[in-house]
Amino acid sequence: QVQLVESGGGLVQPGGSLRLSCAASGFASDSYTIGWFRQVPGKEREGVSCISGLSGNTQYADSVRGRFTVARDNAKNTVYLQMNSLKPEDTATYYCAASESSWCLETYMNYWGKGTLVTVSS
Repeated sequence: QVQLVESGGGLVQPGGSLRLSCAASGFASDSYTIGWFRQVPGKEREGVSCISGLSGNTQYADSVRGRFTVARDNAKNTVYLQMNSLKPEDTATYYCAASESSWCLETYMNYWGKGTLVTVSS
């Protein structure tokens, strides 16, 4: 059974850090593009970051570039999103998703996790 499970969310103060994990099971995620997306209630889901399966190329939204880092541990079938210098506007539910293609777009994602909530507040 294909499954993606996010973890690592929680409450953090502005300027703090969190590391999200996306654990894959039922398939070898190292050949998939893994994307991180986030959504705030009432707003559309937005892409945050992606890491491609074969080349390991990474992409970041302008709003997180320089603060977030995506990486994968193929031995653990897990992708991480290290989030530093967090801001209140980073508050959202974060989802990971996997795509068989190299396109890091929501419509190309084949599998989705259920999300983990990140709250940045003092």
